[in-house]
Amino acid sequence: MKVLTVVGARPQFVKAAAVSRELRRSHEEVLVHTGQHYDEEMSDVFFDELGIPEPDDNLGVGSDSHGAQTAEMIVGLEERIETEDPDAVLVYGDTNSTLAAAVAASKMDTDLAHVEAGLRSYNREMPEEVNRVLTDHAADFLFAPSRRAVENLREESVPGAVHDTGDVMYDAVLWARDRAEEHSTVLEDLGVEAGEYVLATVHRAGNTDDPEKLAAILDALAEDPREVVLPAHPRTVNRMREYELYEDARERLTLTDPAGYLDFVRLQDCADAVATDSGGVQKEAFFLDTPCVTMREETEWLETVEAGWNALVGADPERIRRALANADPPSEKPRPYGDGDAAARITTLLDDA
Repeated sequence: MKVLTVVGARPQFVKAAAVSRELRRSHEEVLVHTGQHYDEEMSDVFFDELGIPEPDDNLGVGSDSHGAQTAEMIVGLEERIETEDPDAVLVYGDTNSTLAAAVAASKMDTDLAHVEAGLRSYNREMPEEVNRVLTDHAADFLFAPSRRAVENLREESVPGAVHDTGDVMYDAVLWARDRAEEHSTVLEDLGVEAGEYVLATVHRAGNTDDPEKLAAILDALAEDPREVVLPAHPRTVNRMREYELYEDARERLTLTDPAGYLDFVRLQDCADAVATDSGGVQKEAFFLDTPCVTMREETEWLETVEAGWNALVGADPERIRRALANADPPSEKPRPYGDGDAAARITTLLDDA
């Protein structure tokens, strides 16, 4: 079988790494990077960390409006699909790259397989929500990470074949945790002790593009008695500077450059708590048994909230402070996202297709 895998952002490479290790044992894979998120850290070091080869092709689309970016990717991917003639196009998550590949594949004689199918935040103001819904309704194979995701798809009567595979991020995090423990020196580099700091990330436009929200979040984090490590995305740093928040944040928080994947997993694994507005970080914290405070009003990962390991607090500073102070999850934790063997399940299902 020949599979054309489409990715466009670092989290998708992490997920693809887990599946590619299984897929390439017996099948041919062509890995196409759309270039949706340009990242200087998308270097040989990054691919070495993940244990995967570099992409076979990079469309180099870059940043633009949602419509223009998606349209350019559709054109480029249609050409690659026609040239490679794969048996299946494999996509991950909910980015514009995911939607573009779904549109291109649905117009051609190839199956579309969607990893992380069925996730819903029920917030159509999020571009990601629109992308994931449209992709699910175009897909021939829907690989759902949880029972709830399966139920979402069945309620929507999607035409494709739905499978509860578990979550490939669990596979990836288990692999990375062991590798990071052996190789990462990030704790020593930052001078922090395991269990004595909070790890924070802030990147969503709803938080960073609103000066009052961003200021409230930074204030709440800075008031925590523990050291707060904030690997800041360049876009977030630019907003801090624009709103004249940067110097104060640098004095009160431990601002760092974005961490490599293994370093970031190590930071999550050893943190006393995580505060984030990232969907992926919420889930990784759950996998690593680190309590999480999510600075959003909704999440695709409701199982983490129901299990008592994740608190939704929005950008309200008092709720953030209170949740961080009281982050004490139950001693027992369910396993709603499988057992860390999702990649093998997905490969088997593709084999049988």
